[in-house]
Parts: sequence; structure tokens; C-alpha cells
Amino acid sequence: MSASVLAVLEQRDGVLRKVSHEVVTGARRLADALGNGTVDGLVLAAGPVQGAAQLARLGADKVITLTSPAFASYAPEGLTPAVAERATSGGYAAVLFAASATGRDLAPRVAARLGVPLAQDITDLAVEAGAITVIHPVYAGKALLRLKLGARPALLSLRPNVFTPVERPKAGVPETAPVEAAAGRVIVKQMKAAVAGALDVGEAAIVVSGGRGLKEPANFKVLEELAAAFGGRAAVGASRAVVDAGWRPHADQVGQTGKTVSPTLYVAVGISGAIQHLAGMRTSKVIVAINKDKDAPIFKVADYGIVGDLFEVVPKLTEEIKKLHG
Repeated sequence: MSASVLAVLEQRDGVLRKVSHEVVTGARRLADALGNGTVDGLVLAAGPVQGAAQLARLGADKVITLTSPAFASYAPEGLTPAVAERATSGGYAAVLFAASATGRDLAPRVAARLGVPLAQDITDLAVEAGAITVIHPVYAGKALLRLKLGARPALLSLRPNVFTPVERPKAGVPETAPVEAAAGRVIVKQMKAAVAGALDVGEAAIVVSGGRGLKEPANFKVLEELAAAFGGRAAVGASRAVVDAGWRPHADQVGQTGKTVSPTLYVAVGISGAIQHLAGMRTSKVIVAINKDKDAPIFKVADYGIVGDLFEVVPKLTEEIKKLHG
């Protein structure tokens, strides 16, 4: 049985996305567990992708770039058959995606085309008696489901910010090939970019989220200043209540109906901690809660809690973090 693993990577505007490093790391770990297997990174783009050469140090034996004008922007009708064909022809034991917005859309399409199951949003993986096993959080993160993947190739997507990139240098042999890809029925006319410098909540190492305790949308400026104090490593998130109220865009929403995040540090400000919100951030490495209600459910999952007025606490915290960063 093959021990090779295919890591499906993401790029945007010709630049490899950070989450791709995590996918290669997870793929390397799985290939080693399968028996010193190889890892092929697969990038689909309109041309050369910046950052692809760095994948060798993270454990990629080969980096395959398939090019087509149809791959300039995300177009699942063109990407799906290209990934499925490569997965089949390469005889891989497993195919890994990121459980990002793109991966959550693309992976199920590839699974359907190949006729195999898909394990989504995985937080751990292993090989036991030759079988690939994975861990998937369920019931709002209160339980962990252990799955055994019997199909080949095994398809799984990894939760962002869980598989920390680790250097395991390999050859990283580059391979580029043009492919014929249909443009599909959907044509992307324009991409509206986020505010310059803004990080994706799902990929940021630090997330500062706000809830109804902020009282009005203008007060999110307090959180934006705190996030900025971390030197470009933090993103601003929001609870469903404030997104539904129109205070923040849906892209910022953390929770069961928003994004699931696992940052190194999660700061919940003015968020009570409804189970729907906890489902989206419970696996964060360190959780800090700031709320004036000492009985708020958020304190039950927090590593550190501050009971107080956020409008007094957050500015002081921002000031201290700025001092630390010099």
C-alpha cells in the first residue's frame, strides 16, 4: 500500500497562504507515520506562486504547480477535476486540505468526485495498525470523535492553527505543468479585498473578539487598538449577536455559524459565552475573558478571567502590550 500523501495547498493573488504550511506539516507527519512516505504539495494557480519553494523545509518531497488561466481565482468547477485526477493518478494514501473557507468548499467536491468519505475539521491524526485515524471535535467541542478512515485515498481537512509548522527539510523538487481547465459557469468579475493589513480571523495567531458588551459598533475601535498592539499578528473577531446587529461583517464571526478558530491566544471581550460561540473558539491554546458579569459562562472555559469594565480594562491592557513590544 502506498504511503505517499498529497497536500492540496492554497494561494491568493500568486502568493502561497500561511495555512498551506500547516497542511504540509500535517501531511509530513502522516506520511512518516505511514512508513517514511513521500509528501507532494499541489498548488493550482495561473502562474508561478511566491512561497512555494519554502515548502521543502517543512517536509515536501515535491511541489507540483498546475497552471491554467482558470486558476487565477478560486473556481471549484475547474479545480475539482484537476485535484481529483492528480489524487487518482498519483496513487496517494491520503489527500489533505485546509479546513478554510476554500477547503470546506473544495474538499467535499473532490470527495464526491472520487466517491470516498471526507473527514472535515480535523485536530489530530495518527496511524494505528496501518489504518489512518483522526480526531474531530463534536457537540460544540465538548466531545472528540475518533474516526477510522478505511477508503483510499483517505480525504481529510485540517483545522487552521492546530498543526504548527515544523521544519523537516526534504528535497522539495519543483514540478510545473500547464493543464486544460474549464472556466466553469461562475465567472469572477471582481474581488473586494479586506482592509489593507487585516488578518483572516480563521488564520490569525491571536484573535480579539467582541460581543454585545461593547454597546455600539463604534466601540470596536477599542478592540482594533488592542489587536494593533500585537504588531500585526492579531485579528478582530465578533460574536453572532453583533454580526446579526450589523456591527461587524460576517467574515469576522466566530462560532458555530461563523468561523472555528484555534489561535495561540483568544481574547473574549464583552462576550457572555453562549454555547454557539464556545463551539468556535474552545480549542484555542489560551483563552482570556474580560466581562463585568462574574457569572458569565465564558469564564468556565477561560484560562484567565478579568471581571471588570472593558472600557477601563482593555485600554490598560493595550498600553501594557505596547510597552512589551517596545
